[in-house]
Amino acid sequence: MADRFMHTVLTPAVLEAERHYYGRTYPTFDTEPESDAFTEAEVDFIQSRDSFYMATITENGWPYLQHRGGTKGFLRVTGPNELMFADHGGNRQMISVGSLAVNDRVNLFLMDYPSRSRLKILGHAKALDAREHPDLVEKIKPPGGHASKVERIFVIKVLSYDWNCPKFITPRYTADEVAKTVAPLKARIAELEVQLKQRTSS
Repeated sequence: MADRFMHTVLTPAVLEAERHYYGRTYPTFDTEPESDAFTEAEVDFIQSRDSFYMATITENGWPYLQHRGGTKGFLRVTGPNELMFADHGGNRQMISVGSLAVNDRVNLFLMDYPSRSRLKILGHAKALDAREHPDLVEKIKPPGGHASKVERIFVIKVLSYDWNCPKFITPRYTADEVAKTVAPLKARIAELEVQLKQRTSS
C-alpha cells in the first residue's frame, strides 16, 4: 500500500467513520510521506491497459467520471511520477478540460478484469493544446495510430497510487481475450472434423 495515497485520502471525517463502524482506524502518519514513484509492476500494468476511468471535479464542485479507451499503451508512463495520453476529438463537451482549468486534481481507476486487479492513482493534471506542442504529440500518439487527430495532451503529475483488493471484482474478458482463449479449441475442432470426414469417406 502506498503511504502517500492513504495519507491523502484518510481525512478526519474518514477516520471518524472508521471509528464509528469498526472501532479503529488505519494507521496515520506524523509527517507527509513523499510522492510514490512507479515501480516496474505499475509501469507494466498501466501500459498494458486499453482503457481507464478518470475523475475530475467540476467548477461547481461535482465529481465527473469519464471513461477513456484506446489501443494498449495509449496511456504512457513518461517519468517516475508522470503519465501522459493523447486526447482526440469527441463529443466536444470539454467537461474534463474545463474542470482541470479550475481544479487540477484527478483520480484514475485502472482495471484488469481477468486477473481481478485494480490500480488507483491520484494526481494533478493539465490539458495542453496539441497545436502548441507538436513534439509531445509525436511522443505520445497511440500505438497503431488513431482515426482522428490529437487535439490535446493530458499530462498527469502523479501524487500517489494504491493497489486495491480483488474482492467483488467480477472477471470479464474482451473480444480479443476470448478469441485468443478459444483459438486452440477451434483449431482442435477443425482437426477432428477433418479426421472424421476422412474416416467416413474411406
